Amino acid sequence: MQQKLETRTFLLFLLIVSVGFLLILKPFFGTIFWACAITVIFYPLQQWLLERLKGRTNISALLTLTACILIVVLPVTLLISSVIAEGANAYKKLEAGEINPAQYIEQIRTAFPAVQETLDRFDVDVAKLKEGALNLSMTAGKWAAQNALSIGQNTFKLLLNTCLMLYLTFFLLRDGNYLLELLIRALPLGDARERMLFAKFGEVTRATIKGNLVIAVIQGTLGGLIFWVLGIPGALLWGVVMAVLSLIPAVGPAIVWVPVSIYLFATGDNVKGIILVAFGAGVIGLVDNILRPILVGRDTKLPDYIVLLSTLGGLGLFGINGFVVGPLVAALFIAFWGIFIREVHILAPDQDEEDKQEVPPTTQSKQDSAV
Repeated sequence: MQQKLETRTFLLFLLIVSVGFLLILKPFFGTIFWACAITVIFYPLQQWLLERLKGRTNISALLTLTACILIVVLPVTLLISSVIAEGANAYKKLEAGEINPAQYIEQIRTAFPAVQETLDRFDVDVAKLKEGALNLSMTAGKWAAQNALSIGQNTFKLLLNTCLMLYLTFFLLRDGNYLLELLIRALPLGDARERMLFAKFGEVTRATIKGNLVIAVIQGTLGGLIFWVLGIPGALLWGVVMAVLSLIPAVGPAIVWVPVSIYLFATGDNVKGIILVAFGAGVIGLVDNILRPILVGRDTKLPDYIVLLSTLGGLGLFGINGFVVGPLVAALFIAFWGIFIREVHILAPDQDEEDKQEVPPTTQSKQDSAV
């Protein structure tokens, strides 16, 4: 009785300190998550360097981290600074009246009579629509400018989180195997199940991040390039927007290039409109349709519709982290249920086999003779 009480008390305190520690780490969940994700992606490089350097873990982890900084951190930093500058420039043009959403609506209404008929059918006041579009664009511009200013003011915080992420990544690269074995020993799920689940975690994380980022870079680059070729202002900004929107399967960059192509037709630039529609549907859209099932669906072993739903749900629930967390949770959900179904099936054979085992020998022999 005393031993049982001691065990329960110990487990209670274990739960309390664990929850307390998680609450302490809560502000850094995003940082920790991306440190783990970067570790998973660059771990093969770490292992390759470890073999070449004859087991020198510190040097191999440092070299891997340097590669991560050169490949990921520096390009992203330069891209963000360029986008902030171009976004601020676009907001200045909006304030100065060089960008006029009301004028764009009027051009579309004039060019497409069906639009005017639809507006009349639903009793839409064009003047109010123009005013609403202008207010919306100004509000969006102010929000973007405020966030850009906030990013500038919080540069120290952003730099601190980045350094913390890289610092944690170094130790995860160096001590990854030890930490993994420690978790396997600590978790009460069974070693075989835990190894399978951790393997699934690494597989899905690697496939989701690499696949989505490759698709985002390709679609964003293609979108920005065609905008630049056609002379559409803010090509870099719109390219980055399309890259971010490419995280949304099926639609993604079309949210940007479809309205722009409509505007080109409305302003009489039919050639540019046709080129943009053909390039958007035939090239940018084709990248998503071909590469996403290959890079994400096949490697995660998830059906396309599960990838779509889990990505959208993850983005809605977890923000930008959701494009990884969503498919990861979906894959672990399927893995857990697969283990459950498999082990329950082993423990409880099919009913037909049980019925066959319960048939008396005499009855079975009579059935055989009747046949």
